Amino acid sequence: MTLGHPLVLAALLGLCLGIGLVLVVLGNPWVRRPDLAARVDPYLRRGSGGSALLAPRTDDSTTRAVVRTLLGPVTANVVGILERLTGNAVQLERRLRMAGRRATVESFRIEQVIWAIGGGVVGLVLALLAVTVRGASPVLGLVIVALGVVIGVVACDQMLSMAISRRAARMAREFPTVADLLALAVAAGEGPVAAMERVARTSSGALPAEFAATVAEIRAGSTVSEALIGLGDRTPLDALGRFGEGVAVAIERGTPLADVLRAQAQDAREASKRDLMEIAGRREIAMMVPVVFFILPLVIVFAIFPGLAVLRISL
Repeated sequence: MTLGHPLVLAALLGLCLGIGLVLVVLGNPWVRRPDLAARVDPYLRRGSGGSALLAPRTDDSTTRAVVRTLLGPVTANVVGILERLTGNAVQLERRLRMAGRRATVESFRIEQVIWAIGGGVVGLVLALLAVTVRGASPVLGLVIVALGVVIGVVACDQMLSMAISRRAARMAREFPTVADLLALAVAAGEGPVAAMERVARTSSGALPAEFAATVAEIRAGSTVSEALIGLGDRTPLDALGRFGEGVAVAIERGTPLADVLRAQAQDAREASKRDLMEIAGRREIAMMVPVVFFILPLVIVFAIFPGLAVLRISL
């Protein structure tokens, strides 16, 4: 079955017709209920911010306005579907901060759309191959295309989750050393802000960069307690959140800060040891698979084969 086959052409035409009908239904004003802002907007009076002579309209701006008007409802529906699949804008913004990415929510949505288009293209190629070479049903081809789009969106979200996990593991490795440096700086007579600034200036990594951002917030007018609590909110490491809360409480109550930092460093080292033990236990169980299924059968074969060879010679 080739691309010029009537069934393939009928499937493509049916796909175009189905997409057109879906767009018509979604763009129907009787189906799409306007929100409160859209209902109130025609009754509001707005003064012009400047002279129209100073900002002449061009064909490019007119084209963008027409495209925005035509594709606005479709874009809103696509963004709504993405939010239902991967979370709302607030959750996505927090995940972006936890991953250390300075991108906005809109840019990440655009990246998700690009991944979805790439998955749809791959699914379309596979669907055409399945229909033309294997003689599969066109409905199966549509399912493959839709599955490719969904896999593209989910893969982009999983890449973000993997980035958060890698950054959390890197911070967990850096945290005991950074806590020791802070304890030494505070014990030497420096304040908490100066100690964090020294660590951020003399060290490199994900955690010193977050301390630099915390110092910048304090310099901008935020209190030390709020900045430390914000440090725990925008990082994926739970121990760092407890560290920020503990230091903030110590500063508010006047507790010796060096002792608190040493205790935090000791707790971080104990937590890293427990994590290493858990990883070693999981790896030990995983190592049993090649031992049982590959090495042990070879040992049995080498042990039994000489006896079988002797028995065969005697026979």
